Amino acid sequence: MNNEELLAAIIEGIQERKGKKITHVDLSELEHVSTEHFLICQGSSTMQVAAIADSVREYVQKKIGVKPFNYDGYRNSQWIVIDYGNIYVHIFLPEYREYYNLEQLWNDARIAEIPDLD
Repeated sequence: MNNEELLAAIIEGIQERKGKKITHVDLSELEHVSTEHFLICQGSSTMQVAAIADSVREYVQKKIGVKPFNYDGYRNSQWIVIDYGNIYVHIFLPEYREYYNLEQLWNDARIAEIPDLD
């Protein structure tokens, strides 16, 4: 399994539950980072944030047989992170995404927006 295959499966899992404003932050060219890629998206409610995270985990395991190393944030579902080793998936409520602003924090990385499906 390569990163592109995993990235594609994660994006499909996000889109299955109507995750919005998907952003790919490519950290692979940077030094001293804990991972190579971030996928960031948002849901409109805590229920949708949890549903997106569930969808990603289930879809990736079903499609390519990969389970995450870890995940956290379900308790309040304002920001859930899923760790696939080389790829971290961040699923936010909009106000928490704006507050933590990971895209700005890593603005020296290559950043690509993935268009919403609708």
